[in-house]
Order: sequence, then structure tokens, then C-alpha cells
Amino acid sequence: MKLLHLIPLVCAGPVLADLAADLNVLRAVGPEGKGNEAAKAAWKLVVKAPAAELPAILTAMDGANPLAANYLRAAIGTVEAREAKALPVPALVKFVRDTKHSPQARAAAFDVVLRNAREEADKLAPDLIEDPSPELRRHPVARLIEEGAALLAKNDKEAATKAFQKGMKGARDEDQIKTLAKQLKGLNQPVDLPKHFGFLMNWKVIAPFGNVERKGFDTVYPPEEKLDFSATYPGKGKDASWQDFTSADEYGKIDFNKPFGMEKEVVGYAATEFTSTTERDAEIRIGCKDGWKVWLNGKLLFARDEYHRGAKLDQYKLPCHLKAGANTLLVKCCQNEQKETWTVEWEFQLRICDATGTAILAAK
Repeated sequence: MKLLHLIPLVCAGPVLADLAADLNVLRAVGPEGKGNEAAKAAWKLVVKAPAAELPAILTAMDGANPLAANYLRAAIGTVEAREAKALPVPALVKFVRDTKHSPQARAAAFDVVLRNAREEADKLAPDLIEDPSPELRRHPVARLIEEGAALLAKNDKEAATKAFQKGMKGARDEDQIKTLAKQLKGLNQPVDLPKHFGFLMNWKVIAPFGNVERKGFDTVYPPEEKLDFSATYPGKGKDASWQDFTSADEYGKIDFNKPFGMEKEVVGYAATEFTSTTERDAEIRIGCKDGWKVWLNGKLLFARDEYHRGAKLDQYKLPCHLKAGANTLLVKCCQNEQKETWTVEWEFQLRICDATGTAILAAK
């Protein structure tokens, strides 16, 4: 949103015009101290706004950079604390429901409602179970986890199962998904985590190519030039040829150690084909503690030349565009020379989803 777009939203009179100007000053703050002094002065004026102007302050969060969002979030908290008895709850509920606003602004509005009008928040929460904001989904999912646990305590397993299944359908955050999966498995219900997350499980893998002195990261080995799954190439100490590999890990880990042994100073490649039902924007999300590169349809999306700094789900999010039909993915995964026990992992996990973390499943 351009800064000038804020003014029509908040200019209903002289005071509101001043508020619009102050909000624009907050939105203009940038890195390395840019606009910081002016923002401090503007913030002192914004926090004096009446509670009725909270939707205007929240609207200013749309498209705001992280520094500006911090200023605005602090201003919202200050106005809320001062005007707790005069909060425009219906307007805040309306703001939360309006998906044209940014997820961070809508989440901030919901938090104000939750802290000050719990009944209204409880009415609103069920409608957020499939919200485009993962942060807002957390609230109804948390309620369903609590509801399911309470039903389980009463030995109502059927109702508990329905609550957990509904929660699982809406859950996008790993901690809640783990909790729900554990509960459902305890009730002998099937849980397909790879499908829920959208992990790619079936790959062609080839190794080992050399990574002595970590030079393999930038070395262009044959799989980067052409994917020929029938080919065999000279590798590090042995020939390298393609093998089929299907992950058995619930979190989709593609572990090169399994087919190739615990090698060091090596490079491996994994390739797969993803058939998209339509042309669409997507995200490729990868977790890897080794050096890695990812190509989609021959185009390098991203590379990370770093080793053993830890790995986690959705560690890196790579915006991409899928074409309708077959899309080729190639991952390069490098292992370095370190010998400590915590450096033996030579693996990655990769999933395809939309911006909310909802899995995009292949046509095949």
C-alpha cells in the first residue's frame, strides 16, 4: 500500500488529518536510523489518538516494513491500555474479518479483541480455521485441541477424534500439527504427515562427487548440466550413478547417508518431477544443515553455502512459479570435512505449498 492511501482512510477532520500524517511518518522509518527521530516524535502523537482510531492505526500496518510495524504495534498496545473501556470492538472484529488487510494487522486486531472482549473473540475464532493467515488459524486450532482433550478426558473418543481431525485440517504450525498427530495416533486414527505438509518423498539421487576444501559447492557437476538418469559419472573414489530413493521419514527427510553411506567432503544431487494441476505461484520450503542449491525447471532459485548451523521445518522459503504439468526439481546437497558426531547429517527436507503453508499436492 502506498503511503498516500492511508490519508483517505483516516482524514475525517483536522485531528484525523494530523493522525494520517503521523502514521505516514511512522511508515517511512527505515534501516540504519532512517527517519527514526521523526518516527519517535510522531509515535508520541499517535499514542494520544482515541480508541476509535485503532482501525486507522491498524490499517497503517498494511504493507509496513518490520521497523514501522514495530512502532505501530507498540502504539496499538499503548492506546489499548489507556482506552481499554472504550475500545471499538465491533470495528475491530470487522477489521479481523477483512482479508484485504495484512495478516500481521489482522492478527494484532484479533489480539486486542482477545484480551478485552473474550466472548467476541470466541465467537470469531471458529471462522478463522481456514483463514489465509496462519497466525490467525492458531486460535481456533488451539481451541479444538483443548476441546478434544476435554472430550478425551470424558472418554468420548468419537467426539474427541472429530475435534482433533478438524484441528488438523486447519493447522499449519508444526507444534500444533505434532500435538494433533500424537492425539490422533493415540486414537488409532491414520495421520499422513507427508501429505499434510506437502513433502516430496520420491526422488532420484546420485553421489558422491567431490567437495574437498569445500570446492564442490561451486563446481558444476554433470547433473547440473543435464539430467540423464541412465548415466554413470566418475565420482569421489567411486563411480556415481542414479538410484531411486523414497523417504520413509514422516517429515520427508532425504538422507544421502542411507543409499551412499556416511561420506565426507562430498556432493550429492536429488531430482524429482512435480506435476502441477495448474499454472500457479507457490513456495518451495526447504530445511537443510548442509550447503545446498535448488533449481526449478533449470532455473537456480537459491543457494546456501553454509554447514551444520542446524536445520528446521521451513527453514528457507523460496517463492516460485509452477507451470501446468511437469516441473523438474534438482537439489544439490554438500557435505563438508567436519568429523564431529553432530556433523554426520547429509540430508534435506523439501515441500511445496502456498504462502499460508497449505500443501500443494501433485496431480500424480
